[in-house]
Amino acid sequence: MIGNCDSKLSLSRRCQLLGVSRSSMYYRCRPIKEKDLEIMRRIDEQYLKTPCWGSRSMRNYLNRLGYRINRKRVQRLMRAMGLEAIYTKPRTSQPHREHRIYPYLLRGMTINRPNQVWAADITYIPMERGHMYLVAVMDWYSRKVLSWEISNTLDAQFCVQAIKRAIDRFGTPEVFNTDQGAQFTSKDFTGILEASGIAISMDGLRRVQDNIFIERLWWTLKYQYIYLHAFENGSQLRAGLRQWFEFYNCERPHQRLGRRTPEEVYSDFYPKVAEAA
Repeated sequence: MIGNCDSKLSLSRRCQLLGVSRSSMYYRCRPIKEKDLEIMRRIDEQYLKTPCWGSRSMRNYLNRLGYRINRKRVQRLMRAMGLEAIYTKPRTSQPHREHRIYPYLLRGMTINRPNQVWAADITYIPMERGHMYLVAVMDWYSRKVLSWEISNTLDAQFCVQAIKRAIDRFGTPEVFNTDQGAQFTSKDFTGILEASGIAISMDGLRRVQDNIFIERLWWTLKYQYIYLHAFENGSQLRAGLRQWFEFYNCERPHQRLGRRTPEEVYSDFYPKVAEAA
């Protein structure tokens, strides 16, 4: 965008005004190596089973599978995937030092109706020649996926788009729960919740059980759909996810819901909203 500008300003001056380095103008993204994509797929599959594993355990696991890989490379790949070991430990750092962390509000709460508590989470989606990130907004009581969005970066905007779409279609919950990721603590994201009068709840640091329903959703999505297909690009992935989430909401019964679907449970309370969706 800077290089194509018709301004008489020099390239150096334009970069200075925009607060970016000149060297970044000549950077070209390199495709991820095929071997790295294969290893990232293995990491993703194992992480769903053992989210408490850090880079050491994951390296040992990969070495046993025959991959010659050191811990530093595993750390780099897990960081690119947005993964880290989940376990209780002292809070030595914040996901983003400039972002506010909100208290966890669900402890001891009885959740007995839709639109009482919503939750959101992000997961890594492997593809044939790369990867994407998926965010989903779920109604905690009915397990209905209210909205979702994909992105090729871990910025906050695709999360903002997902929550805006959920609110536009289904109204507002009383409480919105997420982890402490920088996307959810960003002012763009929390500002929407605050402006809508929604109480913000955030999980304890690195505690997967605080958002267990979405973690189960990710396991089901990946093992029953994602890992069985090879998506070549974002358009194919988006079309496939649209069909799968429709199946998940409207056709797949849940034992914990009395063998009803999320759509059936949600529509018992909000039939008009469900029908419009």
